[in-house]
Formats: sequence, structure tokens, C-alpha cells
Amino acid sequence: MTTDVQILESAVVRFAGDSGDGMQLTGSQFTNSTALSGSDLATFPDFPAEIRAPVGTTFGVSAFQINFGAKSIKTIGDEPDVLVAMNPAALKVSLDNLRRGGLLVVDAGSFTKRNLQKAGYETNPLEDGCLEDYQLITLDASKQTVESVKEFGLGNKDALRSKNMYMLGLMLWMFDRSRAPVTDWLEKKFAKKPEIAAANIAALNAGHAYGETAELSTSIKRYHIGAVKQEPGLYKTVTGSEALSWGLAAGGELSGLDIVLGSYPITPASPVLHTLSSLKDLGILTFQAEDEIAAVCAALGAAFGGALGVTSSSGPGIALKGEALGLAISTELPLVVVNVQRGGPSTGLPTKTEQSDLYQAIYGRNGDAPLPVLATRSPADCFETAIEACRIALKYMTPVILLSDGFIANAAEPWKLPDMEALEPFEVAFASAPEDGEFNPYQRDDLSLARNWAKPGTPGCMHRIGGIEKSYDTGHISYDPANHQKMTDVRAAKVAGIAREIPPLEPSTGSAGARIGVVGWGSTFGPIEEAVKIARSEGVDVSHVHFRHLNPMPSNTDALLKSFDHVLIPEMNTGQLKTVIRDRFFIDAQPLNKVSGQPFKITEVLNAIRDLASEKA
Repeated sequence: MTTDVQILESAVVRFAGDSGDGMQLTGSQFTNSTALSGSDLATFPDFPAEIRAPVGTTFGVSAFQINFGAKSIKTIGDEPDVLVAMNPAALKVSLDNLRRGGLLVVDAGSFTKRNLQKAGYETNPLEDGCLEDYQLITLDASKQTVESVKEFGLGNKDALRSKNMYMLGLMLWMFDRSRAPVTDWLEKKFAKKPEIAAANIAALNAGHAYGETAELSTSIKRYHIGAVKQEPGLYKTVTGSEALSWGLAAGGELSGLDIVLGSYPITPASPVLHTLSSLKDLGILTFQAEDEIAAVCAALGAAFGGALGVTSSSGPGIALKGEALGLAISTELPLVVVNVQRGGPSTGLPTKTEQSDLYQAIYGRNGDAPLPVLATRSPADCFETAIEACRIALKYMTPVILLSDGFIANAAEPWKLPDMEALEPFEVAFASAPEDGEFNPYQRDDLSLARNWAKPGTPGCMHRIGGIEKSYDTGHISYDPANHQKMTDVRAAKVAGIAREIPPLEPSTGSAGARIGVVGWGSTFGPIEEAVKIARSEGVDVSHVHFRHLNPMPSNTDALLKSFDHVLIPEMNTGQLKTVIRDRFFIDAQPLNKVSGQPFKITEVLNAIRDLASEKA
């Protein structure tokens, strides 16, 4: 076996297997070891939509992809360089993603006649020549795992549960990663079952030893990927849901208010509830309600009581919250609404990603009911965007929708821990009794148009609240037509006025006035950014503009977008931002749409830029 080590700038590895094979755990532990080695990274856990599909079927394939390197990493990588396939179904589902000439590592022990039939193979792909375009390593990982843990007295079924650790050990050897973080994690996780920890560690070591000693083809090399040069500081690998939750917690700290989360479990938003429920020491109360309506109403009630209300869900749950969001707009109370988007409509693709709730966020309530809408662009960006959502909700006394999506929520990347002392606190002032006259809950700040916020029980601040329209002058119920017109206009003007303090929209790559402006929002940031950089290196005059504030948009949006000769909008829906842009600015933007449940590839955006540049030449 060759001892050569090939130096790479980056690599993409995909682990794929049955949903019971522990692929997410395998990928996360490979990620931890990679992060500790100093490489930059981006990950993509790809869950099956079925809760428990039949074992060995394509419906039950679970995958985890990681792109890591000694350079800045902004995407999960278009095509894996290495695919680890634990069974025939995993091979069938994932093979088309593997680049031609890539490395395919297969557990041959799982390619039984029965498993081949379940996956829909008529012949064994390991024997019929269909894998000739790839570098192939076949090993009986099942058999070797059982052999490696024999001394621990486990039954065959329990022994095979360590197979993922065997494959992980092999990959750690191949990419020169340390086993120590994984070993430490196993010892902690199974501290009460030391025999299980020992068996998994033995399997991990056996996989690593296989790489060291097996007579692999001389064309298969060991790879080394160094550390990336980063700004000095303390870094942590975070998922989007974690960073978003910590941003909400920071919003509570910066405002001096308690956070009350009312939520109902739903994929892929549930991790926000899980994370915030562990932060009780920061003044965070979490309430798992019996349904979506109760969840948002509880959060809104907390806001009435003087806390910062938060509710989280995905598109179907946001639909159920619609009437209560109208109530929040009418009562003008601060509420942060987190929508972790997934494929729809209806149940749709609960474990897959999409950006198809933008119409819902901007328009999806009865009556004229505008509210601010923000979107985060990456896992690390969730922290700052969540703080911004809290700040706007409190300063303008309004509900705010914060859009994430399934990709951002589950993906992970390194995040530099912020200096909390450097973050600007929010000023939150509760109303007190007027010196003369009756308290008016709809008396407003002259600039922000935010209404008074009085805690229940404040002497002299008794007032009526509810969904029926209130008088602008007194806060009492009013059916006066002119008053309703005025209240509707003022609520809209309050939201529109937020644009005064939104930073100007600027290209992240390129400059205003380019021939082509590629405009995005949300998790399309990485693929667009990389595609634009490649196109610019090819001589294409193109820039990238990315929105965080979608309603209202920055005040210079019209001028910036009209400075481009042509506008291309890639988004994971059928053209929702494109329609909003056309409606507001009369710009004939060209859409690039994808609703496959998978994030954009760099090449998909790059080819669209090339085509547009060629057409308009």
C-alpha cells in the first residue's frame, strides 16, 4: 500500500445509509473532529421524510454531507468527492451526486439478494460494471465490525449498530483526522453503559486500522486538508437552530426582558424549542402548547404582560397562527415569529428545504396587515438576524417574522463567538400613568409610531385590548370609518418607516452598475456568492446582492436594482421574490427556480449567469 499523502485544499464527503445506521451521528462526529483540526466547513444533514421507512428501502435513506477545507467554505459542495454507502439503497439514492472519478466506499456485506431487491436493483452493481467511472473500495464492514466487538459479548444485531463507527474510523484515517474527540464523546455518551462505549471505540479503531493495514489499491491515497486562516477568536460549530435560539436569548439579555416561547413541535422547527428549553437560567420560559394556535396566543399573552413573546413553527403551523398574527398586528405587541421553512404545500416534504413561504410572510393574513419580515442567510448569520428581529419588534411594537429554512436549521458551520459587551442594548420603556387625562394605549412615538406599552397592573394604565378596531385618540373600540382608515394607514406607515434605519443594500461581491445583478435571500447566499465569484473570474460583469430585510426593503433597493442591466433571482420556490420585486419596483427580473427539496448547486447558478450573459451579449 502506498504511504503517499495527497494535500488537498478542500473535499466533500457524503455518508449515506439506512435511517437506523446512524449517519447523522457519524457525520456530526466527523464534523467535530474536522472543526477541531481547524478546517472551515459546511454540513448538510439530509433526513428521510418517513418517520421509519422499511429497512433497506430508498425511502429510508439518511445522508450527511460535509464540505471542508483549508479555505473559506460557503456551500456544502456540488458533488461529493467521497461517498460512503452503507447499503444498496444508499448507493442507489446517492450515486448520481458523486463526481465522476470520485471515491466510493461500500459495505459489500450489506449487498445481499434481499437488500438489492428492496433497493430496486436487478443485478449487483458491485459486479455488473456500472461503477467503472468511480474509484471503488468494497469491504465487508458488517463482518469486520462484528469481529471487532466480539470480545464484548454483543449479539449480532447489537454488534452491527457499531458499523457506522467502523466506517467513521476509516474516514478519519483517510483524511488524517483525530479519533480522540470521537472517543471522548463516546465515553461521555455511554458513561452508564461502558460496554457499549468500549464496543463502539473498538469498531472505530478497527476501521482506522483497516485503512492503515489493508492492501488498498495504490490509486487510493490518504489525504490531508490543513487549517483555514481565520480571524483570531473563539469558534464553535453551530447549527442554524442553535445560533437562532442563542440570538433570541441575546435579544432578551440586551433588552432586559424575559423571553417566553410558545411553540408546538413541527419539523424542522422543533430544535428551536429544544435549545431554548435548556436556557432557563437566562430568563427564558418555554411552553409546549397543545396546538399552534395556543402556542402563538400564549406568546402574545406574554407580550401583553411585558415579556418578549416568541413563537416558532414551519409553514403549516404558521398558517394556523394566521388569525393570532392579525391580532398581534391589531394590538401592536412585540412578537418574534420564527418560520423554519420546509417543502409544501400541506405536509409536503417535512424534512426537506424550501423557500416557499415568502408570500405567506409578506401577504398571508386577512385584511391589510403588514409586518416586518427578515431572512437569515446561513447558520452563523442566524444569531445576528435573531437579535435584529427582537430589536425591531420591541422598538416598533410589532410582530416580526424571521425566516429560516430546513437547510439552515440543520446545517452547521464554524461561528466566532461574539463579544456580548460590544452588542448594543435595546431601550425598552414601559408606559406610566399620564399626569393629566386618561391613558391612551395608542398614543405613539412621533418618529417610530410605536404605541405605548403598559404592563398590566400599572396604576393609571388600565386599558382595553383586543382585535376589534380601536380609536386612534382614546384606545376605545371604534367603528368610525375614518378612524379605521387612519389606523390602517398608521400601522402600514410604522412598518414602512423601519426602512429609515435599515442599512443600505450593498453588493456582497461586485458593485452597483454591473451588467448582471444576481439577487437572493435566505440560504441561497453560499451558492450564489461562489457562482458570482467564478463568473467574475471568467470575465462576466456580474454582482451579488442579498436581502436580510424583505419587508420593508432597504431604502436604496430601487436605485441599486435598477443600476443593473439584468436581474437574476435564484430561489427555492416558483418565483416569489421575483414577483415581489416586479410588483414594487417594476423590474423584469428573471427567475431561477428550484423546488426539489435540495439546496442550489453552484453550477446551477453559474450556468444561469453564463446563459444570461450569452443571451444579452
